[in-house]
Amino acid sequence: MFAKAYGATTLGVDGMLIDVEVDCANGLPAFDIVGLPDAAVKESKERVRTAIRNSGIKLRQEKLTINLAPANLRKDSSGLDLPIAVGILAAYGLLPPESLEKRLFAAELSLEGDCRAIKGILPMAVKARDQGFEAFFTARDNVNEALLVEGIKVYALDNLAQLMDFLLGRAELPLAEKGECPTEKEIGFSDDFADVQGQFLAKRALEIAAAGGHNALMVGSPGAGKTMLARRMSSILPELSREEALEVTKIYSIAGLLPPNGGLITRRPFRSPHHTTSMTALIGGGSIPRPGEVTLAQHGVLFLDELPEFNKTTLEVLRQPLEDRSVTIARVNATLSFPANFILLAAMNPCPCGYWGEEDDSHTCECTMNEIKRYTRKISGPLLDRIDIHIRVPRVEYKELSSTQKAEPSVKIRERVTAARQKQLARLKEYGMFCNAQMNHAILRETCPLDKSAQKLLEQAFRVMSLSARSYDRIIKVARTVADLGNSEKIQDSHIAEAIQLRNDVGLDVN
Repeated sequence: MFAKAYGATTLGVDGMLIDVEVDCANGLPAFDIVGLPDAAVKESKERVRTAIRNSGIKLRQEKLTINLAPANLRKDSSGLDLPIAVGILAAYGLLPPESLEKRLFAAELSLEGDCRAIKGILPMAVKARDQGFEAFFTARDNVNEALLVEGIKVYALDNLAQLMDFLLGRAELPLAEKGECPTEKEIGFSDDFADVQGQFLAKRALEIAAAGGHNALMVGSPGAGKTMLARRMSSILPELSREEALEVTKIYSIAGLLPPNGGLITRRPFRSPHHTTSMTALIGGGSIPRPGEVTLAQHGVLFLDELPEFNKTTLEVLRQPLEDRSVTIARVNATLSFPANFILLAAMNPCPCGYWGEEDDSHTCECTMNEIKRYTRKISGPLLDRIDIHIRVPRVEYKELSSTQKAEPSVKIRERVTAARQKQLARLKEYGMFCNAQMNHAILRETCPLDKSAQKLLEQAFRVMSLSARSYDRIIKVARTVADLGNSEKIQDSHIAEAIQLRNDVGLDVN
């Protein structure tokens, strides 16, 4: 007898529906799964067979063939256990085939028949809703995630026997309700700019970076506060919109990084990979491509501390996502694009010992010029050219550290950043953009008028500093953000001057 059930897996950052076709026929006992299953799916035959038996259901020994369609794409989700199980029960005549119509099943089965949570539930539920499915059955621990999708009924399962009783009409199964889980807003930020003494230029630069979505590089001696400043960046970024929050939650669901019973992610991501991170971990990939750190930082911050310590080849792969705000990964089985719209924050020492360029005599740099050049040249010019803001982070003076005056809190800075973002959204909405850093040259010319004095200053800087075309555009983008923070419709010479200073404050040759 033939039966069909419906399951799902993930492909890239989206869900993919799987038709689970089951055929039960006379012959030597066998249990074959075809349709490019990976190791986890191949092993499901042992889990499913044992789960059915331990649920009190006895099946006669026959030849079972299970096809996972479409057959040309590799399947890698243990969540196919549940649709395989119900498909087998329907093929044996223990479930009516119509009870599986317009219903999608996604859960891993234990050997006792209990339903376990899997990753990627949110994109699966979105896909099921978009394809017209009426009901979505998943493990209880995945319910909060599935309930983020409106327009589809969600049922929480404890075990296979419970599902069978419901499908046969022997018992009721109420619609799932969202359980309690602490929201990130309730938790609050533990890192606040109010804790940062001094560093006024660095805080101003990060405010501009947050307001316009600009990338920033901080150069300073050890202990100057670069990491401390970077970790507070998330506290001044605008709140995620509903669409952005769903997109981030989908990515974290696929990566398996949502907390147990977790719901919607409402705080912008902050990713800080170690400098030993591999290229694949940073950019994404694998035989079945998975999102990397640049995608996990979507709509948030990617912080690379000790930038020159990263492998140079690993850093160079950042050039495409910084420019295109997406990552395209080609494999034999599929070519996938992952979103990579993030703010890059990087920190580095000025030299191997960390004290080159100090203004006082408390620390003396012992590095030779050749050592300094080798150290700084680990970061290529094309990569540095894609970073809008370069700032020097000096050591904090004692009088600033010992001051009892409280610094400006993050909530105040966030208000200015949010107001500036709203101006940008209104100006760039027709282009499908929401911040200045996303503008290309054509949009730049339409939306960023310069007064005469600003044009003259920029022309002089372009000639004296030998700026590249990319540097020219990025200075105007930063100046536009400075103008937005200052409630100015036109870009003035003071805005251009600040943008130039923020791009060349560390003395690195990036052009």
